[in-house]
Amino acid sequence: MRVWVKRDDATGGAETGNKIRKLEYLAAAAVDAGATHLVTCGAVQSNHARATAVVAARLGLRSVLLLRRRPGEEPRLVGNLLVDRLVGAETRFITPEQYRSRTALMDDVAREIGAAGGRAYVIPEGGSNALGSLGYVRAMGEVRAQLDAGAAGDVRRFDVVVHACGSGGTAAGVSVGASAYGVADRVLAACVCDDEAYFAGVVATIHEGIRELAPSLPAPAPLDFDASEKGPAYGVMNDDQKRVLVEVARADGLVLDPVYTGKAMCTLRAAVASGRVREGADVLFLHTGGLPGLLAEAQAFEGAL
Repeated sequence: MRVWVKRDDATGGAETGNKIRKLEYLAAAAVDAGATHLVTCGAVQSNHARATAVVAARLGLRSVLLLRRRPGEEPRLVGNLLVDRLVGAETRFITPEQYRSRTALMDDVAREIGAAGGRAYVIPEGGSNALGSLGYVRAMGEVRAQLDAGAAGDVRRFDVVVHACGSGGTAAGVSVGASAYGVADRVLAACVCDDEAYFAGVVATIHEGIRELAPSLPAPAPLDFDASEKGPAYGVMNDDQKRVLVEVARADGLVLDPVYTGKAMCTLRAAVASGRVREGADVLFLHTGGLPGLLAEAQAFEGAL
């Protein structure tokens, strides 16, 4: 098996990662709408919330982040949360129960901002709607150009694209883009939360939205969801997963994160072991970022180093 890595962890500065591709479309829509604030949500160490906060600051906008904390958790000013605060984001902590009503809560914040004379643009969890997902359709066009330029040697089409899936938008865009640009035969999305049926439903809805926005795009490439390596909980790795993350870093200097890319790599490993990805396959692994989140979890890795 040969594995190439698309380094979307190197797409920018503090806003780096897969979220910036979605925000390129979503933030542009916010500016066109005359927004003064970006409102979004995520976990305390959300990469998406951090990227949204940084982009807002760059555009001269304010940001309000609704951040889900675990029961009993006292958020520490480290990792993504530190960056959020550095760029001036307003952070509001909510419970997992409240987070289930995140869309309504963000709408409440938007009305609050409107009542104060501002205009809010609400971005869904992970930037995962049809507009945001166009960023990953375009990303696959970028991969096509790289393949045509010989960046992957003799490979002109991958057998599979593997990436982490936390809110569905990347999976939706990658699967459509892989088909549109002939990048890969299929896509394997490693679920880091929820289950396969949940993401199948979410992505089907986003696919419908993409068809409405861009009717000329083809049907998506075959897309499989795999929740076998989502671990003990969202953002938490088991000992074997930590070992894989450390081994990859020491073998290639490729630093993965415990929330997304580390679990995606474990999913790829398991898929090869089970035969779901053949041993001689040409694989594109999408590195979606997450370094600040790793740095916030130093204590969890003490026993694995």
